[in-house]
Amino acid sequence: MAKLDNSKIELIVSGLGYPEGPIHCSDGSIMLVEIKSEQLTIIPRGGGTPHKVAAIPGGPNGAAVAPDGEILVCNDGGFTWIPIPNATNPIVWVAGNQPENYIGGILQSVDVTTGAVADLATEASVREFPPGNSVPNWSPPYDLKGLDDLVVDEAGGVWFTDYGKIRERDKDVTGVYYMSPDRQTVTQKIYPLNNPNGIALSPDGKRLYVALTFERKVVYYELTEPGEIAPNKHVIDGSYLLTADLEGQSVLDSMAVDNEGNVYVATMLPEGNNPLSNGGISIISPDGDVEFVPIVLPGNAVAPLPSNICFGGPDMKTAFITCGGTGHLISMPAEVPGLKLNFGGSEFDASVIPGYSPKKLAGE
Repeated sequence: MAKLDNSKIELIVSGLGYPEGPIHCSDGSIMLVEIKSEQLTIIPRGGGTPHKVAAIPGGPNGAAVAPDGEILVCNDGGFTWIPIPNATNPIVWVAGNQPENYIGGILQSVDVTTGAVADLATEASVREFPPGNSVPNWSPPYDLKGLDDLVVDEAGGVWFTDYGKIRERDKDVTGVYYMSPDRQTVTQKIYPLNNPNGIALSPDGKRLYVALTFERKVVYYELTEPGEIAPNKHVIDGSYLLTADLEGQSVLDSMAVDNEGNVYVATMLPEGNNPLSNGGISIISPDGDVEFVPIVLPGNAVAPLPSNICFGGPDMKTAFITCGGTGHLISMPAEVPGLKLNFGGSEFDASVIPGYSPKKLAGE
């Protein structure tokens, strides 16, 4: 079973505004979104002053490199924010309900050379139910609600989850969508799902993994080709269960995959509904075996809400983890190299960002 070495955790930077969607760049820096701060940010290799790449109003959530070098962003439309233990002394920020200034769910692209943000999709009319079975279009089109995470396939198509928004007395029912490689069509591929969150592809591109936040399980879908699901005919949503055998009362966020096909899921609140209890990473083999790696920072500093993970470093054997609620970016060694993503990630050239100079380390 693959492992992460939590005895060698490094705290790279703190004070971010609920970081998510990390992308490892070719110079060793980490690009990520800050949901609460509403921006795309890059962190120099080894830490240092974060550099703002673009303002993204609403709630930039997931991020990935597009085939043309732009950064694709899932915008959740915004949250209310809850300070724990209180507003005077916030140790942790927790994302809450749909805010009054909610702008809707949007799939966006960011040109990092200019900071320009473009909307790619705000709604979908084409749909399948069950997956693989076309049915009449939504009429009127179905508004996207609270986009969360995304992954780009080998053809340049984009799978993304819609977590939905929660309000005081109700919440959205949503699913998983696919934007065609030519960006002309967005199809609701999987519906209904209960707060789908992290999403990833297996190394061969034949499995699509989805984390269901509050159901505390990871499911997968068999793919026949990019964008096409061969559904499990024995269940209504077409899924196969990877595992529901997770640590304690785990609440699941986003994910990454390694070269051997193991799935790494950011896991919150394994000890129950205590927002000051530390989280960790659940490592799940392709056969469903699970190992939980707790995040233990030096000095037992609080790190309760891990939100996402990516791999990088010269050998792709460093895991970079965003801890949303505390604003940390941390790293730890990985036993198995992470999977190189389609169209970027570890090869992304951060030097094209105006005003950003990749950091030189001692001896270079």
